Formats: sequence, structure tokens, C-alpha cells
Amino acid sequence: MTRFRTVDLLVTVLIGAAFGVAFLGYGQLYTLIGPLTAVFKPAEGLLAGIWFLPAVLAALIVRKPGAALLAEMIAAVLEMLLGGQWGWGTAVSGLLQGGGVELAFALLRYRRFTLPVAMLGGACAGMLEWVWERFAYYPEMSWTFAVMLLAAFLLTGAVLGGALGWAASRALAATGAVDSLASGREHARTVEA
Repeated sequence: MTRFRTVDLLVTVLIGAAFGVAFLGYGQLYTLIGPLTAVFKPAEGLLAGIWFLPAVLAALIVRKPGAALLAEMIAAVLEMLLGGQWGWGTAVSGLLQGGGVELAFALLRYRRFTLPVAMLGGACAGMLEWVWERFAYYPEMSWTFAVMLLAAFLLTGAVLGGALGWAASRALAATGAVDSLASGREHARTVEA
């Protein structure tokens, strides 16, 4: 197993902390859309992919086993400690979301950091989060709606979590901010070629 260098840990922690604070505001969006999704609850799943971003970003930038899980857990626990509306359930979500992203990258032995792998990571995070939410938050939901919610989680995980995370990691690499990490070095080689 590859060890974390100090810079790997610092970048992972910064990603998690930044998103933990940002998630407080993003959580309020769910409150605002509540009246709109009351009619069709599965629509709530369409915004879930944003929650998976810390894990996807950390996996793509740091490229070490455990980075996705650590970043997602930091984001979730910080959000919870700052008064997030879902309490301890936020930590459970962080564990499942980070674990889903780790699963996708582990399937490829942490050797591929491409858009399809990022999208798979987001979709895996969505699938695991759906299991938690189905039974913790929506136990009364019909299975028809539950399957629609799963489809929404998979879609948003792939697009908002995976594709947006991949685009953000590329944009960060282009700034030179991650030059000391493998993702930054890869970007520099691509630019030179």
C-alpha cells in the first residue's frame, strides 16, 4: 500500500474541509426545493451528486487508496459538527459515499484516473447512499419510487459527482496548484506532449 506523504494528507484534508463548510449552504437547497419535490420525492436524488465531490476530487488529485474516504469523512463530520441538518446520519452518508468512490478506483487497482472511472466512482457512491437513504429516510416510499430514486442517484453520481469532479480536477491541475502530486505531473506531461 502506498503511504501518504504530508502533501497528500494536507490536500485531502483541505478538500474535505472546504466541502464540509460548503455543504452547510448546499444542505439549505434541499430545504428550499422541499415543496417542489414533495409531489415527486425521487426528484430529490437529482441533486445528490454534489455530495460525492470531495471523494471524487481527492481520488483524482491525490491518487492514493483511502484519500476518497478520508476527504468525504472530513467533509461529512465537519458539516455535522457545524450544525448540518441531518445530524449523525451525515457521517454515515460520508462513509458510504467515500466508500463507493474508493470501490470504483480499487476495482482498477488505483491505476486509472479517467473520466469513466470518476463517473463509475460517483455512481457507486450514489448506489451506496441510496441503500442508506432508502431505509433511513424513505422507509415509507413505494418500491417503484425507490427504484426511480436509485436511478436519480446513479445519474447524478455519474454526472455531478464523477464528471464534474473530473472537470474540477483537470481545472486545478491546469492552474499548477497540484504540481507536486501525480495528477499535476500527469497534466504537465500532457501539456508538453
